[in-house]
Amino acid sequence: MKRIILPLVLQIMILTCCQKPSDDPEKLKAVLNGYFDGITTKDYQKLNDLTTEDFILYENGKVWNNDSLIKSISRYPNSTINYEFDNLKISVDQFSGSISYYNHGEFILNDTTRRNINWVESATFRKVGSEWKMDFLHSSVRK
Repeated sequence: MKRIILPLVLQIMILTCCQKPSDDPEKLKAVLNGYFDGITTKDYQKLNDLTTEDFILYENGKVWNNDSLIKSISRYPNSTINYEFDNLKISVDQFSGSISYYNHGEFILNDTTRRNINWVESATFRKVGSEWKMDFLHSSVRK
């Protein structure tokens, strides 16, 4: 009996020790929501605070960074944007994480023109010090 129990206990200990500890998925969700809130409120400092220095955004075949995004948003000073996310799939360990999701955006230009766009998106995150930051965002129009 001891021959069976000892190897079984050792295997359980090894499997438990080798698993990567995970972090709270809600922390990644907060960064994602904060980033899009920064776009909505045109809080450009917030965009930079929530992303890594080497942040990259793939937007419909173009490679952007926060400066590119800010330049694009700034061309429409009389616009509002509202985002809604669903179908979130979150994966996180101790140092990195990812979220894939659907993004529904409503654009209002000059208080009159409305346009709705749906995207399929994914974002990756990296822990910098003790904070989570987005390091990559990929966005494609959903068909």
